[in-house]
Amino acid sequence: MAHYQPPKQGKASQLVDVIVLVVMTVGALFVPLWMGMAGAAKTVAEPVADATWEALGQNAAQAAKYEALGYTPETAHDLILARFDYSFSVGALVVMIAVILLYYFLILRFSEAEYREVISEKFGK
Repeated sequence: MAHYQPPKQGKASQLVDVIVLVVMTVGALFVPLWMGMAGAAKTVAEPVADATWEALGQNAAQAAKYEALGYTPETAHDLILARFDYSFSVGALVVMIAVILLYYFLILRFSEAEYREVISEKFGK
């Protein structure tokens, strides 16, 4: 029985594969940020009229750290009181589940085809 030898891939093809994977990874991470779909909270839940460290719920140690970073109670107001928005739409959730399932079945289909190809190369039809 002959030992299976996978097809060789050239160095240029490997380089193209790496570049495509890096671009896809960076795109998957940063495109949602650029489109405003992810990232830090954008709204302040309950604005405080008279911004002091105490009114913002900060103790002396926390206030000292904010001041060391150059913040005042007025400039740190939005940073401290901003909350993440965990709301979502059911439609977006259903679309995401459908995309993940489609990807899963697509990978299974391609894997099955490649598996059958390797088996036929190694053992014949």
